[in-house]
Amino acid sequence: MATLPSGLPDIVADDEDLARFLTQSSHFNKIMAKPAAFLPNPKDCETSVSRHGREPLDRLWEIGVAAAGTRNLHGASIFKARVVRMAKLEVLASEPPPHHAVICGWPWIENDPELQKAQQKELAAVIASAAGQPLLREA
Repeated sequence: MATLPSGLPDIVADDEDLARFLTQSSHFNKIMAKPAAFLPNPKDCETSVSRHGREPLDRLWEIGVAAAGTRNLHGASIFKARVVRMAKLEVLASEPPPHHAVICGWPWIENDPELQKAQQKELAAVIASAAGQPLLREA
């Protein structure tokens, strides 16, 4: 198995932790990240995640601040790669930046955007429910 510049394997294992950084306050509450937090970017049909778990927390926030760019980093939702695959989606390594991966394979129905959004929300809800309580960043 090949390794990436970050030192991680080029294949994301099912038991790997993934972090979805929460940059919009409407995408989470104290109990859970909402499905909207996991929806794909319409520009590239992918959801950006980082291959990092809850610990070490300072490294998670360091990666998150870089990923957020000019947006506020409110927290992170942590889940296993297997959850993505259980939702019939895929997670692929996508460096640079280091530790970056994407969730892909989202339903894309050009001629029926309402059905597309409904199907995407259903899959995002699977990930959100498995992720549980988000880690919220101290202000």
